[in-house]
Amino acid sequence: MKEFWDQRYAELEYAYGEQPNVFFHKELMKLSEVGKILLPADGEGRNGVFAAQLGWDVYSFDISEEGKKKAEKLAEKRNVVLNYQVGDFLDMDYQQNSFEVVSLVYSHFPPKIREIYHQRIVKLLKPGGKIIMEGFSTKHLEYNSVNPEVGGPKDEALLFSKEMVLKDFNDFEIISLEQEEVDLNEGNYHIGKGNVIRFVGIKK
Repeated sequence: MKEFWDQRYAELEYAYGEQPNVFFHKELMKLSEVGKILLPADGEGRNGVFAAQLGWDVYSFDISEEGKKKAEKLAEKRNVVLNYQVGDFLDMDYQQNSFEVVSLVYSHFPPKIREIYHQRIVKLLKPGGKIIMEGFSTKHLEYNSVNPEVGGPKDEALLFSKEMVLKDFNDFEIISLEQEEVDLNEGNYHIGKGNVIRFVGIKK
């Protein structure tokens, strides 16, 4: 997978654009106070850079060196700084109970890896911390088959359902959990109608 993402992010244009994900933007703007935010699989940094512009102390990571290069370029363009690492989530030395927010934006992994990563996220969030998540739903396969340009995994095991979110974050206060049809216009690889899971929860 590293080779796939390095190749995609090595392209001149930003694969998913330079603007933050719409749902992430909306939810982050609701928060009146800033703090530490973690963005796993932050790719070319569009969401991390936006958070930094709002004053958040941003920690991003991805498996792609090319993603980091693009993220740092975008951060320089916007005159902000990211704490961006390259590597696997389990190799990162983040402290437990240290983040006010963790955001997962199209972070799709095989089930066993997903469960481990989500368990780690629970530990990294402070009590009262918030998770903001958007990812393609299992229903999205229908949309991708009609319009491949909308992107997303073609393996149902990598997609999300409400039941999956409730299982992985079972001790969270649910602020919102919806499956929605959306019109995506994110760079070259998320274009057209898709179907997503959107989740906001607070660690008890």
